[in-house]
Amino acid sequence: MTAQEISRPVKGLGLCSGGLDSILSALVLKRQNIDVTWICFETPFFSPASAQKASRMTGIPLITMDITDPYMEMMKAPRGGFGKNMNPCMDCHALMFAKAGQVLEKEGFDFLFSGEVVGQRPKSQNKNALRYVEKNSGFDGRILRPLCAGRLPETPVEKAGLVDREQLLDITGRSRKVQMQLAKEFGITDYPSPAGGCLLTDIGFSNRLRELMTVQKKFEKRELFYLKNGRHFRLDDETKVIVGRSRYDNAHLLKHYDAQKDLLIKHARMAGPDVILTGQQTEKNIQTAAMICAAYTKAKPGEISEINITGLDTIDKKDRIRVETVHSDRFKDLIIQ
Repeated sequence: MTAQEISRPVKGLGLCSGGLDSILSALVLKRQNIDVTWICFETPFFSPASAQKASRMTGIPLITMDITDPYMEMMKAPRGGFGKNMNPCMDCHALMFAKAGQVLEKEGFDFLFSGEVVGQRPKSQNKNALRYVEKNSGFDGRILRPLCAGRLPETPVEKAGLVDREQLLDITGRSRKVQMQLAKEFGITDYPSPAGGCLLTDIGFSNRLRELMTVQKKFEKRELFYLKNGRHFRLDDETKVIVGRSRYDNAHLLKHYDAQKDLLIKHARMAGPDVILTGQQTEKNIQTAAMICAAYTKAKPGEISEINITGLDTIDKKDRIRVETVHSDRFKDLIIQ
C-alpha cells in the first residue's frame, strides 16, 4: 500500500525499551506527522517500567504485552545462539517484532520500527544481525530503523512513500553524541543510561537461569522471578532453597511467594532471612531448608533454633520445627554460583 492509497495518517508501531534510541526513533517519525504508537514487552528478565515512563513523558501511546511463555520456548534453542551470557539478542528481537507484527495486523498499523543503530552493539546490531531479525520475524520488508536508515538499504516502507527517507537519519557506531544532540532538540532530558535493563546479560543471573533450565527443566513463572534475588541452593533436581540477603531481597521473594506451592521459612525467635522452599516438600528437604535458614541468622552454631514453616500442603506436618544451628559453610556445596 502506498501513501496515496491511505486516506488516514500513516501509522507506525515501534518497539520501545524506554531508552533514548527508542524515544528518538518515534519522535523522528512523529515530526513527519506519522501516527506513532509504542509496544513494549514484559518477562521476568526485563520490565516495562522505562517504556511506561517514556510514554508518560512524550504522550506517545504504549501497548504492553507479557511474552514470558513464548520467550521461554525460544530460550530452549535460539537459532542465533546466546551472547556472552544467557542473552539471545537476535532471536529476542525477532520474537518481539513477530509479536508486534501480530498487533500490526490486528490494529491496522502500516509498519514496524525500532531504535536500533547499526554498529552500536557489535554482535546484535551489525547489518547481518539486523537482517537476521527481519527474516526471522515474519515481517520482512515492514520493519524500519529510523535512526540508521541511511546506512541500510531502502525498505518497501520508504519506497511506498509511507515515510520520507530524506528525513531519516544515518547514525552508526557506539558514540551517542548525535543522539544526545537530537535529544536536546526534542527537549528530552530524562532518559536511562544505555547500559540496558535486561537481566540476561548479567553473569550471576544467567548462571542461575542456566542451572534452572538444565537441572530442573520444569518450572513456573514465579521461579524465574525468584532468580533475581537471594542465595540459591539446589537440594535435588526438583527442589531449591532461596535465602534472602537483605530486606529488599525478602520483600521481592515475598512478592512472588505462592503459599499453595512453596514453603516460607523463618526463624521464630530472631530477625533473619525469608527463605523459600520450592519443589519437593519432603521431611528431609524441610529439615535442610530450616537448617539453612538458621545458619543465616545470628544464632550461634550448636544452638537449637525454632523455625516457622508456612504454606504446608498437608495438615499433619508441623508449622514449627527445631533444628540445630550449624555454620553456613555446611551448605556451600549446595550453592548455585
